[in-house]
Amino acid sequence: MTPADFINRHPGELLSRLQQLVGVSTINPPGENYDQITAWLTAELEALGLQARRLAIPAKRLRAVLPPGQHAYPRFNVLGKLATPGARKTIHFNAHYDVVPVSGKWKHGSPFSGALAGGWIYGRGTADMKGSIASLLLAVRALRATRTSPKLNLEISFTADEETDSALGTGWLVQNAPIRPDYAVVMEGGEGRTVCCGHNGTLWLEVEVHGRPAHGSTPHKGINALEKMAALIRALDDYKLTLAQRPWQTPEGKNQYPTVNLGGVFHCGEGAKINTVPAHASFTIDRRVLPRESHAAAERELRAVLAAAARKIPQCRISVRKVSENFSCYSEPTHPFFAAMAGCVTRVRKEQTRFNVSTGFNDMHFFSHHLKIPTLGYGPGGEDYHAVNERAAVRELLASAKIYAELLTTFAG
Repeated sequence: MTPADFINRHPGELLSRLQQLVGVSTINPPGENYDQITAWLTAELEALGLQARRLAIPAKRLRAVLPPGQHAYPRFNVLGKLATPGARKTIHFNAHYDVVPVSGKWKHGSPFSGALAGGWIYGRGTADMKGSIASLLLAVRALRATRTSPKLNLEISFTADEETDSALGTGWLVQNAPIRPDYAVVMEGGEGRTVCCGHNGTLWLEVEVHGRPAHGSTPHKGINALEKMAALIRALDDYKLTLAQRPWQTPEGKNQYPTVNLGGVFHCGEGAKINTVPAHASFTIDRRVLPRESHAAAERELRAVLAAAARKIPQCRISVRKVSENFSCYSEPTHPFFAAMAGCVTRVRKEQTRFNVSTGFNDMHFFSHHLKIPTLGYGPGGEDYHAVNERAAVRELLASAKIYAELLTTFAG
């Protein structure tokens, strides 16, 4: 029996694991139940024959990075290793186990039910990205069950906090953990017949508009921060048009553009009351940075645009704070590692592979930039990421498991 045959005969094993993963709410922020899920993941890797352990983030580092309200939530990363006799090179598979918060009414009750319906499994994290974890675990299980040895040494990491900024997850792992990979697969970004060879970055800013309070019956005595903020936001329309004139063509022939999203979070500040002129207003900016752009230049430009716009608005005083940034990355898919993955996808899916660049960021850049190794993204994906009724297709979960197994047993580096 081949690993692919084993996977075809054991879909229930994959789905059972994924239901167990989804059933543990790992919402971030604040970082719920990390202890519970990482203990389970460590035990799963050990059962599959890997040397596995949890790496706890030191309390001092945790307090330095997280806001005070999250200091009571510990952070852990899971690392597993499997040595292949005679192998000189190592491949690393990475996935994050945290998920975004939930809202709305879900089709199958609880967003943590892992309900099965119509060839789909529903629940927060099924698509992003606990489904990838379940697919990889079944792939490794298939190799073990069929006594098939991987061609490379294997490292697996399950990491925290990707849904915020990965500083205590993959960012911490690549700088502090005992890993030495030659190749890396981050199990998202590409799906179906597309393999991800890069992703856009993010620059997140918060803009605070400073007004002057006054009684609501005498608004002329104050400076209305909300009105100034509204004028500032309207003034950014020209900047959006400027960005729309900077196309970049990806390997699959699609044009991507730098973008800005305004007001993902906005506040009116303290002291708000219906009969008070608002003295403070704030909004966030999500600037997506293309791989060909300089992050530093993008930030300088955006800050200059904001300052120039504020100067043109009477009595508009602002302050700008960087919330965080995640760097973009891109590799021309010419390395043999990319060709090997493309071949695996083509053989399993029976369709020609293409390479894409993800509009959303993921943890590929930590391996690509910090470790400077060939890195690609591929996973089962799904529908309604970060939304109500998030779900993954069972057929795609199984296909990804077979592709991971195929890569492990055919690519020798």
